[in-house]
Amino acid sequence: MTKILITGGAGFIGSNFVRYMLRRYDYDLVVLDKLTYAGRLENLQDVISKIKFIKGDICKKEDVRKAIAEHVDLIINFAAESHVDRSIKTPGRFIQTDVYGTHILLEAARKFDAEFIQISTDEVYGSIEKGSFKETDILNPSSPYSASKASADLIAQSYYVTYGLPIKITRSTNNFGPYQYPEKLIPLFIINALRNKPLPLYGDGLNVRDWLYVKDNCEAIDFINKKGKNGEIYNIASGNERTNIEITKIILRELNKPESLIRHVKDRPGHDRRYSLDTTKIRESGWKPKHSFEGGMHKTVQWYVNNKWWWKTLTGDLL
Repeated sequence: MTKILITGGAGFIGSNFVRYMLRRYDYDLVVLDKLTYAGRLENLQDVISKIKFIKGDICKKEDVRKAIAEHVDLIINFAAESHVDRSIKTPGRFIQTDVYGTHILLEAARKFDAEFIQISTDEVYGSIEKGSFKETDILNPSSPYSASKASADLIAQSYYVTYGLPIKITRSTNNFGPYQYPEKLIPLFIINALRNKPLPLYGDGLNVRDWLYVKDNCEAIDFINKKGKNGEIYNIASGNERTNIEITKIILRELNKPESLIRHVKDRPGHDRRYSLDTTKIRESGWKPKHSFEGGMHKTVQWYVNNKWWWKTLTGDLL
């Protein structure tokens, strides 16, 4: 039986990917997660009996060895510190996890002769005013977060060139959907609106992102695993570009809440204006998203409405 190690599998995208794989395959899934604030067992509680879960840190060789045991066929690395605001305050944590942790996993993949998929982000390219980034474009990260992810990508590529390790890299646009920790714009604004709390919108709200429903990203990662070429990078996007103010107003309309809840706040340092990816490569290979932006947003809003148990215990300044 195919055995897959999914690191960061208790996080937002990782937990959705675990469910996706369980629905489609009879694979032996091992999840390694440190269970920091955004990695939560609640994200896996309905499938925990169907996987092997190990609490551990990708930066610790002994934890990775324990997760791999004797052999895995594939390592998919979702594990990362991923919030830009936090990277501005504590960049060292991001460098440690995103760069050194990826190195530890690559070494394990090399030792156990496993394939490797690095889950990256469109933020490694930096901001673009017009047009869209291709996989071959120069990386120009703007934050410690995106710089740490760019570094991990380069290290992964070096293991393909130097050691012949079969690696693939995915770079997706902003994901949204169920189980996303409410430090990100969409879940934070949904939950704040449900509680009639202000929605803190950075600057003028005209920053543009391409929004990808998380289940489409999961399917794309699976597609790349099966049909992608080793040593290659694949952009994943839906073509749903929206400004942050548009997203905010859509959420308020879905919840029948007033726009007076919007509060414009001081912009964060190094806030990229626009991200946009050229997805010709993966689309010509045969993948395309299945969910419309409107349909995905409706499902997402309703999930947070119907699953207050998941977020009501979360505390902190973000809520």
